[in-house]
Amino acid sequence: MAPTKTNGSHHKSGGRKLTAQPNFHQHAPELQAFGTVELYPIGLEEVIRREVCDKLNQLLADTITLRDLYKKSHWQVSGPNFYQLHLLFDKHYGEQVEIVDGLAERIQMLGGVSLAMGGDVAEATRIDRPPKGRELPAAQISRLLEAHELILEYAHEAAERADKLGDDGTNDLIVSGVIRPNEMQVWFLVEHLVDVPTATVEK
Repeated sequence: MAPTKTNGSHHKSGGRKLTAQPNFHQHAPELQAFGTVELYPIGLEEVIRREVCDKLNQLLADTITLRDLYKKSHWQVSGPNFYQLHLLFDKHYGEQVEIVDGLAERIQMLGGVSLAMGGDVAEATRIDRPPKGRELPAAQISRLLEAHELILEYAHEAAERADKLGDDGTNDLIVSGVIRPNEMQVWFLVEHLVDVPTATVEK
């Protein structure tokens, strides 16, 4: 049955008045509390999915922090290697964005709730807060490497635990989507701290 026009742009459908006017300031209770998991038919028990989501949210909080640390370094880097590091930091930032998205989506796939807001991330992360001001490039790189190491150590533990719990999807994500790209980024960073001359002259 077609809607019946009443006045102006207002219509009725099934007893409910329809209008093009947006309804502002809408509020409602949470659909799902943080730390809980909904029942999803993916072959994993609730207790397993809840534990895995907790571990993934820790990885997510630390990865979001590392992501933002890369952007801070990208903006504030200085010195003779400015151009090279400026581009490298931004490249790594983009890669960390993808890792963040993968972790958050995996949590949702398991029926959980992913961390999202800065304040919540700041409360959960284990990475030390950097100063607001600029640092020397070597200090920036060292700070990034410390964050990578913290994430990688936890990622190895989380991947092993997921494997023991039979969560193959999470194990695969952590190994392929977290450990491997972080190890690659560590390699690209650590070589900048090798103290060698730019050229050698043999006599």
